[in-house]
Amino acid sequence: MNKIREFAPADRYKYDFGICSSKNGFSQIDTKQDASYYGTWANPTKFILVNYCEGDVCVTTCESKEEFIREIMECKRWNEEAGYGFAIDPGWSEADGDPWRALGMGELLH
Repeated sequence: MNKIREFAPADRYKYDFGICSSKNGFSQIDTKQDASYYGTWANPTKFILVNYCEGDVCVTTCESKEEFIREIMECKRWNEEAGYGFAIDPGWSEADGDPWRALGMGELLH
């Protein structure tokens, strides 16, 4: 697993409509923390997670689908234990959820 951390002051919408957009294969991880200064996205085919919090950005690239699934499940566990909830918003169409279903994670979609 490779983690890159950087400071990139902006707001989360730079990521929503840019690098972490659904057209780039990303899904939004929905939690009660979501705000203009906080967001999390994941790409289920490239095994990448991106977290943005007040300008701090962490990009995690997993080396395998198993490692990616573990990271997603750890993110889910942490958010649920903290009371933030957790769901994956794959995009506009039913087909956007197919990569998640292929990983066995269809029950996390909303």
